[in-house]
Amino acid sequence: MPNRILLTTTSYQDTPGKHHDLLAASGLDVVRARGPLQEADMLKLIEGEGFDGLLNGDDLITSRVIDAGLAARRKLRVIAKYGIGLDSIDVKYATEKKLPVLFTPGVNHTTVAEHAVGLMIALVKHFWVHLKSTKSGGWKRVTGNELAGKTIGVIGMGRIGKEVITRAAAFDMKPVAFDLYWDGAFAWKHKVERAQTAEDVLAKADVISLHMNLDDANREFINTARIAKMKKGAIVINTARGGLVNEADVAEACRTGQMGGYGTDVLDHEPQVANHPFASVDNIIVTPHVGSRTFESVERQAMRATQNIVNFLSGGSDYIQANKF
Repeated sequence: MPNRILLTTTSYQDTPGKHHDLLAASGLDVVRARGPLQEADMLKLIEGEGFDGLLNGDDLITSRVIDAGLAARRKLRVIAKYGIGLDSIDVKYATEKKLPVLFTPGVNHTTVAEHAVGLMIALVKHFWVHLKSTKSGGWKRVTGNELAGKTIGVIGMGRIGKEVITRAAAFDMKPVAFDLYWDGAFAWKHKVERAQTAEDVLAKADVISLHMNLDDANREFINTARIAKMKKGAIVINTARGGLVNEADVAEACRTGQMGGYGTDVLDHEPQVANHPFASVDNIIVTPHVGSRTFESVERQAMRATQNIVNFLSGGSDYIQANKF
């Protein structure tokens, strides 16, 4: 009997590439759904027959979902995340249950960094206002700013943060960064000023780019109190996780001009709900979590995720496990 897996990530399913051939050749019994799924939807799919493995995106894999997977007729053996962010998975509980969580580091940093820079340009040049005007037959023009000479503040100088710094250098931006694990060689090469705390970055930067993992300690990191520590008119870019900001506080700060703008590819709840506080604020730009969705990046990420789950379920050793036990 072939191993049975649940595939939920939509960018994997919707983007052509070699990953489809690899999955088809694996012999796995693949059940498909359209994520990201909430806990109740995951439970409905898993309870009963169950799955040997999950190939998931940002679906909520809670302790209840894990328990349901372990109690099903096919006991859940592995969770294979398509991506690197694991905040939608109860990794601690999975580790307690000796359930491997696989992930795909090092596959999308170029694409996400490009997206972050694109959001910066769109904000300082007022693309949203100009596009709305010209598309409706108008000719509204708002004076923008240059990125050149501005300070780019990166909070989380990992793979993506480093790529943002590298690209910002082409715009003649001055980098300041904070990271718990400081890469001195990279910082020296790219003339990155080391901030002592994340709050120090907020005080020094004209453009702040968030590249942090989301956890209970930094949830709603960007809020009214910390916005007050920023330069007036600073902009914030978020290609990490929506939960890093208090969305109501950011909307108000952008509306009043305390913040110059907010460019995000992620929301706390996706897709955007009706009457969201961002909806009527012109200096907030939201893209629908597509920062890593390029043909090049999707194939890299999907190939790694597929290799992870196929190799694990077939007894191979070529997979990348996030939770060690």
